Amino acid sequence: MNSESTHSTKDNLQVIYEDNHLIVINKRPGDIVQGDKTGDTPLSDVVKNYIAEKYNKPGAVYLGVVHRLDRPTSGIVIFARTSKALPRLNKLFAEKEAKKTYWAVVKNTPPKAADTLIHYLKRNPKQNKSYSNVKEVPDSKKGILDYRIIKELNNYFLLEIDLHTGRHHQIRSQLSAIGCPIKGDLKYGFDRSNPDGSIHLHSRKLVLIHPVTKEELTFVAPPPTEDSIWKACTDN
Repeated sequence: MNSESTHSTKDNLQVIYEDNHLIVINKRPGDIVQGDKTGDTPLSDVVKNYIAEKYNKPGAVYLGVVHRLDRPTSGIVIFARTSKALPRLNKLFAEKEAKKTYWAVVKNTPPKAADTLIHYLKRNPKQNKSYSNVKEVPDSKKGILDYRIIKELNNYFLLEIDLHTGRHHQIRSQLSAIGCPIKGDLKYGFDRSNPDGSIHLHSRKLVLIHPVTKEELTFVAPPPTEDSIWKACTDN
């Protein structure tokens, strides 16, 4: 798979929504939201370049990072375009007023067609991994999600997941804990990686109140349909 399909540039950026206060992007699985030790160009810089060119803005472009998605994950990422919007968006996310829905492709049959999972997640920073425990353990944080099977593919199941908490690697860890690691997710027990380094986890939908206009906004992002399994998920 070429880098065009796995990395966003200012020319191929998938913009779902933009106004004066915020911009919503459909992140490709190779994009990193914020700069890290890899030195790769973060999505935040790509979006700044896009805004600078589109609106012919001289000088530095303001862009606030509101939340992150794991690098191998695709889907909705929202950025603040003004210093007024950033703290308000941060507050929405901190107070769980932004409703997030994900899609995940798993190989093993989930124990139930739909369920609420409650685990206590303990993060291991050295491994950059979170472990799900059925009972509370020291330094753990409670993680809650709802899942339901929405499609059966030839060898896989498509799950829709509503997050009630936002813990480190929460969906990846909790699905692994019920014997359903996400396709391509070696770190959490899937048997092989995807060729492009992605995992089949996609931030599908985000519902929130606009930080300035106060209207309710719903954003939906298509998964990377150049991938045959994601394409099968969206085919009727």
